[in-house]
Amino acid sequence: MVKYFENSFIFQFKWDQVVQGFWKRYPNPESTHVLTEDTIFREVRGYKLFSKRLLTKTNRVPKWGEHFVGSRIVRIIEESIVDPKNKVMVTYTRNIGYTRVMSVVEKVVYQESRENPQWTVARRCAWVDSQLYGFRSAIEAFGLERLRKNCSKMNSGFEYILKTLFLGTNAIKNGVLSTDGISLAEGTAKVAATTDDRKGRLKDAARETAKKAAELAKSKARPVFAQCQPSDPS
Repeated sequence: MVKYFENSFIFQFKWDQVVQGFWKRYPNPESTHVLTEDTIFREVRGYKLFSKRLLTKTNRVPKWGEHFVGSRIVRIIEESIVDPKNKVMVTYTRNIGYTRVMSVVEKVVYQESRENPQWTVARRCAWVDSQLYGFRSAIEAFGLERLRKNCSKMNSGFEYILKTLFLGTNAIKNGVLSTDGISLAEGTAKVAATTDDRKGRLKDAARETAKKAAELAKSKARPVFAQCQPSDPS
């Protein structure tokens, strides 16, 4: 049975700031596992911006999972629709490759907070599925728990980027800008180290693989939002 997960998070930033920060959220202190970002499609339709990107990440696999997964590199298709008129951004993501072992489809809706229009609410829902007979329940439970833990890190890292983008001047003046205990100076150093680490890992072979995956995504990857619609509780 497919496992379902949802949560909400409030960013104390305006909607347009959150949208700007969305495209700049990597690297951040919580994203050392993100290796590459490639935009493979983008166009404006009816005043809405449609984008598709390919993200390459390292994937920590538990010991028992090494039997099923031959590589620790995972590729994620990220689709997004930005509607500036209604101030809504919707993103859809799913992994490509090893989907029989575990598939994670995620939808996030970013909208102005009804309580405070200066803030933005991110409502996240996700579906975790496995097709491995005999291991399905255990793998789905593992994926759901990891998703719960990763959500906190994703929000923290994104919030850090928003703070450095839009509160950087005041933060530098005050000397400290904290995101879950990370000061601006510490975070900046960590981001710099992360960037250097990423550069070191982006070898020609990895780039070539990413290009091939991008071509595959262009030609064969079905729209992620189509997967989210049938089971979407909203």
